[in-house]
Amino acid sequence: MQTETEEARGADSQVELACLEVRGQVFGVEVQQIREIVRAQALTPLPNAPILIEGVIDLRGSIVPVVDLGRALGGAPIDADARARIAIVEVDGLVFGLRAGGASDVLPVAASDVQSPPALVAQAGYDAVRAVVRRQDAPPVLVLSLEHVLESVYRSGIAREAGTEA
Repeated sequence: MQTETEEARGADSQVELACLEVRGQVFGVEVQQIREIVRAQALTPLPNAPILIEGVIDLRGSIVPVVDLGRALGGAPIDADARARIAIVEVDGLVFGLRAGGASDVLPVAASDVQSPPALVAQAGYDAVRAVVRRQDAPPVLVLSLEHVLESVYRSGIAREAGTEA
């Protein structure tokens, strides 16, 4: 029989990830960083905003900037179809939306299955992914670094001011 302390430690050894789809690949975001996930909606563009900020939405009286996760990860923009979702996240006190091609479920993961990205990837300076989750009989899930996404937005704003693209 487990003691209360052992049971608490067992509960702490699990991580919950909300799964977002970007161009057929599943990315995880830690549930505690997500406020909610809503259906994608029309965006109001912001003139002269950083290139990665697609626009804003009015979410129950709050104006929320939205970043296209496809573009933030260096690829094509997310299609605005019926499956598209916007994950409302909070990083360092800043609230913003991430447009994804879809959202599946919350994936409970044993902490022992969460690993650092491979050394070559980390040494090459790739920091969009903070961890990789091994799954039996399924492809790994890449855990996004929302801090990196936010930094990419800042860099795209600097590039726009300088007249170059990020």
